[in-house]
Amino acid sequence: MNIDVMSFNLRYWNKADGPNAWPNRRSAVVSVIQRFAPLVMGTQEGLPEMLADLDTDLPDYARIGRGRGSDEADEFCAIYYRRDVLELIAEGQFWLSTTPEVPGSRSWDSSLPRICTWGHFRTKDEELEFVMFNTHLDHEGEDARRLGAELLWERMRPFVERGLPCILTGDFNCEPQSIPIQFLRERLTDALEDKGAGGATFHGFSGVGVGGWIDYIFVSANVGVVSAEVIRDKVDGRFPSDHYPIRARLELPVK
Repeated sequence: MNIDVMSFNLRYWNKADGPNAWPNRRSAVVSVIQRFAPLVMGTQEGLPEMLADLDTDLPDYARIGRGRGSDEADEFCAIYYRRDVLELIAEGQFWLSTTPEVPGSRSWDSSLPRICTWGHFRTKDEELEFVMFNTHLDHEGEDARRLGAELLWERMRPFVERGLPCILTGDFNCEPQSIPIQFLRERLTDALEDKGAGGATFHGFSGVGVGGWIDYIFVSANVGVVSAEVIRDKVDGRFPSDHYPIRARLELPVK
């Protein structure tokens, strides 16, 4: 069975972005999501007000996840999923720290609390199950990215060992040759690399990519990558975010 997956760094609502501030991009973000109609989508940098807008604009989707702060506010790594197709079996969130269950915790050289949201899904016809993880690694701390990637794998591995198809999306803030990405590639498939579809995903609203890709869709070995791409489209002359969203069509085993 094939499913479509997206990863989308929404760029937090920053008034200093002027014409690129969230209220001016909201419709462009929704347009891209509706065009590609993913079954599941990992988002990064969504603030509560932004996610409330998407909840209104995307009524076919439900979402899971909490904010990264100690009060579970601030930025989310929310996962959106098609409520008419999928049912949620279990969900959770952990902080990328030495105390993963403590809200707002951070460790190593992380500049901010960082999180991973996950959901265990089953199609309503009960033919398919998979587990989705969605994260955002630190933009400054090299150790935080490396150890955060190791923690992600530690939490994913029990599902992988049970034979459940697993998907990991996110903004990893590091390029393909980096230690964290090489660590994950030894254990998972990088969908963009698998299909030769890589390329810079951060462009700062300029449309000019900087470096290699830093947004990823990883999958476990029992998941096939049918296609993958970086979505570089403008909507009505505007980029939806300062990152290009990425998507992959995946083949998951039927029970």
